[in-house]
Amino acid sequence: MYTLPEIERFNKNVLSKYHIYNSVFITLPFDAIDNTGVLLPLFSEVCTTGFKNNLTPVEIVNSFSKKYLDSVSEEEKISLLFRFIQYVERQIVLFDAIEDAAFPIVNNMEGKASLRDVRDRADTKELQEELISFLDSFNIRTVLTAHPTQFYPGSVLGIITDLTDAVRENNLSKIKDLLAQLGKTPFIKKDKPSPFDEAVSLIWYLENVFYQTSGEMLQYIQKNIFNEKTITNSIINLGFWPGGDRDGNPFVTTQITLKVADRLRTAILKSYYSDIRKLKRKLTFSGIDGLISDIENKLYRSVFYSDGSIYITLSELKDKLNLVKSICIEKHQSLYLDEINELLNKVTIFGFHFASLDIRQNSKIHNKVIQIIFKYLEKNNVALTGYFDLSDEERINVLTNISGTISSDLFEDEMTKQTIDSIVAIKKIQENNGELGANRYIISNNESTLNVLETFALFSLCNWKNPSVDIVPLFESIDDLRQADTIMEQLYKNLQYAKHLKNRGNKQTIMLGFSDGTKDGGYLMANWGIYKAKQTITAVSRKYGIKVIFFDGRGGPPARGGGKTHKFYASLGTTIENQEIQLTVQGQTISSNFGTLDSCRYNLENLLSAGVSNEIFNKQENNLSDFEIKIIDELSEIGYQKYLSFKNHPKFIPYLEQMSTLNYYSKTNIGSRPSKRNTTANLDFNDLRAIPFVGSWSQMKQNVPGFFGVGSALKHFEDSNNWDKVQTLFDSSLFFRTLLENSMMSLAKSFFPLTQYMKEDKEFGEFWKIIFNEFQETKRLLLKIAGHKELMENYPDGKASIKMREDIVLPLLVIQQYALMKINEIKKGTESNELLTVYEKLVTRSLFGNTNASRNSA
Repeated sequence: MYTLPEIERFNKNVLSKYHIYNSVFITLPFDAIDNTGVLLPLFSEVCTTGFKNNLTPVEIVNSFSKKYLDSVSEEEKISLLFRFIQYVERQIVLFDAIEDAAFPIVNNMEGKASLRDVRDRADTKELQEELISFLDSFNIRTVLTAHPTQFYPGSVLGIITDLTDAVRENNLSKIKDLLAQLGKTPFIKKDKPSPFDEAVSLIWYLENVFYQTSGEMLQYIQKNIFNEKTITNSIINLGFWPGGDRDGNPFVTTQITLKVADRLRTAILKSYYSDIRKLKRKLTFSGIDGLISDIENKLYRSVFYSDGSIYITLSELKDKLNLVKSICIEKHQSLYLDEINELLNKVTIFGFHFASLDIRQNSKIHNKVIQIIFKYLEKNNVALTGYFDLSDEERINVLTNISGTISSDLFEDEMTKQTIDSIVAIKKIQENNGELGANRYIISNNESTLNVLETFALFSLCNWKNPSVDIVPLFESIDDLRQADTIMEQLYKNLQYAKHLKNRGNKQTIMLGFSDGTKDGGYLMANWGIYKAKQTITAVSRKYGIKVIFFDGRGGPPARGGGKTHKFYASLGTTIENQEIQLTVQGQTISSNFGTLDSCRYNLENLLSAGVSNEIFNKQENNLSDFEIKIIDELSEIGYQKYLSFKNHPKFIPYLEQMSTLNYYSKTNIGSRPSKRNTTANLDFNDLRAIPFVGSWSQMKQNVPGFFGVGSALKHFEDSNNWDKVQTLFDSSLFFRTLLENSMMSLAKSFFPLTQYMKEDKEFGEFWKIIFNEFQETKRLLLKIAGHKELMENYPDGKASIKMREDIVLPLLVIQQYALMKINEIKKGTESNELLTVYEKLVTRSLFGNTNASRNSA
């Protein structure tokens, strides 16, 4: 049977259905005062034609009011705009549900980069043994973070799930009821969530999506690649940051950390209990039924008894399930063996921890804590006198040889108490959930060898010799990336740290931050800086016999390392270690890429396939030549200098503060963490978090972090008659091609007519033109190098999805800019300030829908 192209499948199963169900939605009687649903399409049309006629957002809103509203006051007009926001938010949910329902139809679940494709390619090339050997030690780890870009209330999440099912079934009656329910259900949380609330929200995805999907994937690998042999390597791992990520979040306490770890353990035991009950209905055979009942009883007591005790150990659970498996094979003709194996595979993946809880703190905090601890020790230990007057080398010697038995009770400083208690908490979690429950300590803003050894010393001071914990430096800024290999070599040469690594299997995990790297050095330099850092760190690690594992701090959009991430991993070649693929997944990327069983399977298989492809199928093909490296070096340096001059422009910070939504992120209730690391009134660029930074550009539809400097870099080669060099690079390098294609996505999500009124602004007009000119040059040259007439021409379904989302959200964008323009008029004294608070609320409310609609906007 002929299969329609992706774009036709998208049009048939997404666009057409959206128009049908949206026509039902906007005619539902939600509002007793006036028919908002009828006015919204009219407003949307006025927005579209208004931008074609170069109108400002204020002129668009006023022209709509004049044409369709009967001499309403400003207050009445604002009231209608709020209702428009509520409608559009729900239209976005409807589109999400339809797109999720159509996911397995639009995307080829068994096609390229699927597990079936991996198996078939290995069979065709006779690489079956190499594939099995690789999968015996290779892992992918998705780490769920609580970075606040999309947290619907639980009631809305439930509606989304039910709506997706109803759309998949084409059940119009049920869809109508759910749309009516959606229209009457509040979207906004009244109170800011706690870190524990965020953890509970994400554990829903663990229980309802990752648990089933990961088990099925490992089952497929066991049956079709390992030929039914038992797999001891989990292959798929999950990480977890809510409750453990302390960096800049004072609300993450030791009590919260322990509470989240307990919740994770309870959640996985509950999942096992549910599966055991299903097995019990099938495994009614002699010799097995008693074993299953015993497991069921012990799991039940461990989950539902209030004393918190665990009545079955992980090893006991595995042993009893393996005994059930043996009896089933020997005496019962392997009946229901697949179901037994699937549960065993889930236990291999999830243990009693479900997801590994990472602890993270900033190096600057560690430094302050070390100072407080050492000042205390100096009073009681003459040998430590003058530590802060020592050279770095002498400090390193002290740090690697120090030991002690300090406790948090010895100190009054709250941060010192919490830091010490966090180390104690890791040990406690390992006792309850197993070592994988919490066995990594990540150091944000790692700038030196001392930063790592200060953290290492904290464990020794807490009397934890040979800690079963990986110390993970996070390199973020461009300068830190450039010296990362030197820092790691100093650590590898340190006798005590080398001993620690030997105890950890000679493995070193290193985290690299795309988000802050882009904020610091621009799109090209950040991505290329991380690539080069991986190369140099790989080389020095191999020199010292260390297996380095790279953990990428990625966000949703290309500006934060998002986009077609699997292509990056498939393109790395042999000069970058390929032991594991680890990356953070956050905000709406969790729900869009891993929110359903189909999308979760598709994206996990893509990541796994990327690792296999890079190591097995294209091992040598992706290595960059010296010539290619030289070209990318030059491009990234030109882009870096262009971005630096832009970032250092005197209007850069004022523009973000006065013309964007930056200051409104802190007013939303979608995340527990403050929008910046310090509490000072003045905005310091270095303390600004990546999410509000990237998100603010996205809200303005300018997406600067995803393209700025790219056009200037390419133009240099065009002007110097060396275009053939970058064209050859684009045609031959998957890494470079993926880098530019992701930048095209940032351009495709930009819409400068929205803010073109700014070019007339006396203070910021010239600054806006700098951004717009770079956008135009980047777009022109990316189309030229790709040989395209339109952006994302080679991803027609993705392009169509973006366009539809942008069309839906256009009224929100106009409303947001209308409110921002009114606020600026009030602050300039040209407008009454009576409605200032209302306009500010209008901006804040529009943040949610704009972010959710783009799915990977922050």
